[in-house]
Amino acid sequence: MRPYQRSRIQREKRSNVTGIVATLFFHALGLGVLLTGGLTYLDPPPPERTPVLIEFEVEQVQEKRAPTRTGRQPQAEAVDRSKPVELVQKAQSPYVNDRPNTTPETKPDAHGDVEVPAPEPEEPKLDPRASFPGMSKKDDKATAPHSASEASEGFKAGQADGNTPQGKTEGTANAHVKGRNVVGTLPKPSYNSQTEGIVVVQVKVDQYGTVTEAIPGAEGTTVTDKTLWNAARSAALKAHFNQSASAPALQTGTITYIFKLK
Repeated sequence: MRPYQRSRIQREKRSNVTGIVATLFFHALGLGVLLTGGLTYLDPPPPERTPVLIEFEVEQVQEKRAPTRTGRQPQAEAVDRSKPVELVQKAQSPYVNDRPNTTPETKPDAHGDVEVPAPEPEEPKLDPRASFPGMSKKDDKATAPHSASEASEGFKAGQADGNTPQGKTEGTANAHVKGRNVVGTLPKPSYNSQTEGIVVVQVKVDQYGTVTEAIPGAEGTTVTDKTLWNAARSAALKAHFNQSASAPALQTGTITYIFKLK
């Protein structure tokens, strides 16, 4: 074994011995202090003393807030309101941009937050050919009843202005209210006069199809017999037309009565 190894081993042994001796010494010293230090125990214990109640007052500290000021912002003593307002300091960039400040358009994608509205449902469109299939000029065998705003010679029998059982109105009472049809048949006037002629009654029809007013003697009247006029007016007030929500509140039209000798 080399000398430096033996020296190191000897130092380690001395250190261990010194540590053990020092530990035992300090433990013995502490034990002696405890035994001779005067630790006593009173037996019996002394009587309890009257407890002393101590009250603590808590002082409430109010939070101090900074005073708020109201009023107008500071401005110059003499203000010339005829001149435009000038800013004291403008926020300007030291760099000049020679290109337009634009950004790419935001487009909806799988990860974006652009809301895409749901497509609105399209309203069903009516084929105009299905509205009046019997009004075709090419079809001469059309027999379905139709109504029209203006009468013409091109209408077939049964396709008058929605009012008469035949295409021609000669000799038959007929009504003309634009876009409206008579429900059922026109009431026949009751009269005993031995006078013949035509009495045209101007009527006003509401949206429910009721005749609210009838005035005989409109353009086209050929007689002045008051008896026939009153009979035509009474019959016109009993007429009834189809309902129409798109019609005016009071729609004006005419009802023509043809009086013949009985």
